[in-house]
Amino acid sequence: MLIAAQAVTVALPGAGVPAWVAHVRTGAWALVLPLSIAAAIAAIEAAPATADALTWVALLLVPPGCALALGWAMRGGRWWLAPLAVPALALAWALQDERAGQAAGLVLVVGSCVTLGRLLAGAAPLPLLKAGIVAMAIVDSILVFTNELQAPNAVLVAASPGLGLPRLQAVGFGGAGMGYGDVFVAGVLGAVLAAERGPWVAAALGVFATSLAWDQMFLVVDVIPATVPVALVLLAIEALRLARARAAAR
Repeated sequence: MLIAAQAVTVALPGAGVPAWVAHVRTGAWALVLPLSIAAAIAAIEAAPATADALTWVALLLVPPGCALALGWAMRGGRWWLAPLAVPALALAWALQDERAGQAAGLVLVVGSCVTLGRLLAGAAPLPLLKAGIVAMAIVDSILVFTNELQAPNAVLVAASPGLGLPRLQAVGFGGAGMGYGDVFVAGVLGAVLAAERGPWVAAALGVFATSLAWDQMFLVVDVIPATVPVALVLLAIEALRLARARAAAR
């Protein structure tokens, strides 16, 4: 379910952004990708209470982000679909420990990542966003394989806004979990491909297949960086594009 959700996130973003996004266009936005992991982990290590703040940020911003995706940011988005984020939030709140509630939370997170990806694709140069995707996977891999991510991430996943409210700072289904950043990076890849009119269907299928292969590492370890399959698919697309350009030049 989590792998499928990540792949679907690649396929969903549309292209084009509001005019106001052009006024804040800068390459610095590409730094959001690697910093979203490194800064969060560093902040939680320095002050564990940061995780509580982040869970409130997710609770306040993820549902509106999903509504924006349903109404605008995703392919086929319509304004009258936006209110569907409300029952999704209600399910995620009322059935937190059941599959239906977990699926509803997954829908909310995927939608918010689609919106973020589309906005970033309009606010940052696409080559820099591609570099940011690869950089994010590298940072994620270093933190995971040096065991620097596991403890702070556990604090973040366990953090709760209280009052029985849903935790939307990560996604889970059954006994499996995935960080918000793992879905976020998929949304950025999908938005980049939508802006370039690239092979978004092939990319989504590629992320699904690559993730299935990558997840065989769970036979020997408990935690792996789920950003890596997204970066590998991006690199494969770029390598194929370069090869075609060279062949055309000949």
